[in-house]
Amino acid sequence: MGRRVSTRREQLGLSRQDVATRCGSVPGYIRYVEEQQVTSPGIGFLTSLADALETTVAELAGDTTDLPHGTGRAPFLPQFTELGVGECRRLLGTHGIGRVGVSTPDGPVILPVNYILLEDTVAFRTAPGAPPSSAVGNLVAFEVDRVDDALSQGWSVLVVGMARVVTDPVQVRLLDARPHSLPWAGGERGLWITVSPTRITGRRIAARHTYLSSTVARPELQ
Repeated sequence: MGRRVSTRREQLGLSRQDVATRCGSVPGYIRYVEEQQVTSPGIGFLTSLADALETTVAELAGDTTDLPHGTGRAPFLPQFTELGVGECRRLLGTHGIGRVGVSTPDGPVILPVNYILLEDTVAFRTAPGAPPSSAVGNLVAFEVDRVDDALSQGWSVLVVGMARVVTDPVQVRLLDARPHSLPWAGGERGLWITVSPTRITGRRIAARHTYLSSTVARPELQ
């Protein structure tokens, strides 16, 4: 749970003090929850913590890990918003898993990849000859999203741009050294591919009864 709490806090760009203020706790206890192997806190605190992190107790506890998205019902009076480029870039920087759409000899495919963001450029690594390498030299689509089934809300960001191989050895070493640059799939995946955006678009659906839409003033929800 601690790792899920920490990851969610970082996704929202919140400090421990921010989370503590939202849920009526203290930063030291938030750190304790994130870093220590402890039994689950009480349900009252968990409910406040989930609300502060704009998620659910089930997600913090990992109960929804294997459930498919889309099982929730449409929210009451949803707010649909087209996101600006700046907000899209911010959201791109909060995630490490995206989907790249490429054309292969067997037809179009959409593949999940680990990625990192370099200013405006998306970078991911694969193996030569692997399906994601089909992106090289082509205009591709790259998508990142976040879906909260419990609250029936979420967002998605779409990047369209040219995919190119990184050939400069210095740049490759810099990419290899970046945090979270190792692919989850493992193995020898030394081919770095970048997608330089020609278009970035995004959208958000928010439920008005949530913590986010009721107490946090953000431009895309006004």
